[in-house]
Amino acid sequence: MELSEAAYAEPRLRQLFPWTGMGELHFSRCTERRWTWDIPYIQPAAGGAYWVSGPLRSQTVGPAATAQEAIAMVVERLPAGCGPAFLGTPEELAAHEATTKRPPD
Repeated sequence: MELSEAAYAEPRLRQLFPWTGMGELHFSRCTERRWTWDIPYIQPAAGGAYWVSGPLRSQTVGPAATAQEAIAMVVERLPAGCGPAFLGTPEELAAHEATTKRPPD
């Protein structure tokens, strides 16, 4: 509960589509399956702490003592121009991004 409340309190994450799996909290740039995997995710760790990984399963960011710290670690690693979530699949999002000009970062 603490983690989801901390995520909701962060405006940049509130724009994204949250989803959970295997006890992990993920964020997607689109609303339909198969969600995007370009944002770090948060896993529970021993003693009420958290572990931030990703965006790929083989990548680790590091430990976080609190939910707020884990959320901050995700926010600082958001892709440029991230949000709000696109209504559709990752493929539809990619097609949309290919046809629209994104402002320079």
